[in-house]
Amino acid sequence: MPYRVVLFIDAQNMYKGAREAFFGRSGPHTLGQFDPLQLGEFICKKQPFGQESSVRQLSQVRVYTGRPESSKDPRTYGAHMRQCAAWENKGVVVRPRTLRYPHDWPAKPPEEKGIDVALAIDFVVMAVEGEYDIGVIASTDTDLRPALEYVINRPGVSAEVVAWHGSVKKGLSIAGQRLWCHRLAKADYDAVADYTDYNLKP
Repeated sequence: MPYRVVLFIDAQNMYKGAREAFFGRSGPHTLGQFDPLQLGEFICKKQPFGQESSVRQLSQVRVYTGRPESSKDPRTYGAHMRQCAAWENKGVVVRPRTLRYPHDWPAKPPEEKGIDVALAIDFVVMAVEGEYDIGVIASTDTDLRPALEYVINRPGVSAEVVAWHGSVKKGLSIAGQRLWCHRLAKADYDAVADYTDYNLKP
């Protein structure tokens, strides 16, 4: 039986990490975008050292993302919805949470709130309910460590993490535990990149 793999993606964390690692945070906003399903398929093929003979099957890709308010920022909201629709049309599960706008917006940008908590809850609950054999977190957010610690110590399931090689923020780690990190280089990013400008209506 193949190992069922579920990939949990913190969309903004990974987007910013890719821009930082490969583009210096500059250039068009499309630089840093990636296809979640292609990333999941890539991770399934890029097996950890010593496990090359194991069979891994991508069971699900889940994306956790902040959602703009249509009444405050209709243009960004429209682009976001087109991007989410493109993901969902490929079978990706999208879990959005509305952005929080500060009182002095737009002088200050809106903030994501609860993305890490939503991801962590699903990561743990799906492990407990036996919905995956290998749970992979694509994020460098250290707030996810407690969820990783729980899953990595739970019999019958294992955990891995993903990070862009070259980003200032390294892959998640747990003291005293062996946690495999898929460190993805620029060539790996190129294999899953998505340069679609979702601001443009089809």
